[in-house]
Amino acid sequence: MLNSLSPDHITVDEIAGRYPPDIRVSVLRLDKLHPVISGNKWFKLRFYLEEAISQQKKGLLTFGGAWSNHIVATAAVCRENGLHSIGIIRGEEPAEWSQALLDAKKEGMQLHFISRTDYKEKHVPGELNISSRDYILVPEGGYGAAGVKGAATIAAIPAQIYSHYLCMAGTGTMTAGLINALPESSTVISISAMKNNHSLQEQISFQLAPVHADWTLLHDHHEGGYARFTPSLLRFMNDFYAETGIPTDFVYTAKLFRAVDDLVSRSFFPSGSRLLVIHSGGLQGNRSLPKGTLNF
Repeated sequence: MLNSLSPDHITVDEIAGRYPPDIRVSVLRLDKLHPVISGNKWFKLRFYLEEAISQQKKGLLTFGGAWSNHIVATAAVCRENGLHSIGIIRGEEPAEWSQALLDAKKEGMQLHFISRTDYKEKHVPGELNISSRDYILVPEGGYGAAGVKGAATIAAIPAQIYSHYLCMAGTGTMTAGLINALPESSTVISISAMKNNHSLQEQISFQLAPVHADWTLLHDHHEGGYARFTPSLLRFMNDFYAETGIPTDFVYTAKLFRAVDDLVSRSFFPSGSRLLVIHSGGLQGNRSLPKGTLNF
């Protein structure tokens, strides 16, 4: 549905020399998929989009924060497919919009700001007069059956099966999709981006098929909480890019790769393990950092 989007752009890059020789680590570069509709965002949106087009809806309505990769991706995918997009943004309207929100507006998204209390309930402002007859409602992060179905198609991209698949989890949509799509012989290791978000276990479990891969959800690699970062994490991002050429963001992927380093150093994986780390793309949050903070 997008001429500029092709799975052929995605590569599987092996990281050599960083880890013990008995542990093979490769990276699924979903970040290469599209400059805006980056990484797992396309996969989680694809079936919502297909539904909107097939049912001749006006567009998609979704939710997100001021630096949401999902908001920008939804705006872009709707514009490229001739659909309208509406974004419900968490928190009161700021005096100065983030670059992500400016980008979403440029893509044609109609933005509405609501209080954090209303956002928690996913309240759609009454003045919008939105009807389900006109719009497909896409939950935050693409969570839901359609998002999980789309995320499951990520598993078909690599040409081989790995012993372990590692990914970050916000809503758990991609995690659930991978678990459903992969064979029982594989293990999915999901790293929660939020602090003490133990309800995530239930959110993922709710979306699982009867037969699925083994999986584990880890809660100790959030680096202080969602979208929090330390000088140490920023140094890690710069060092990791200098060594591998792979850009990361401080909200999700930097924490994922740092978790991989930690787990390997603690012999979490048996000798001979083959790891595939899912780079979920989405570097929007990095633009909130002062210029010159990162070397990419």
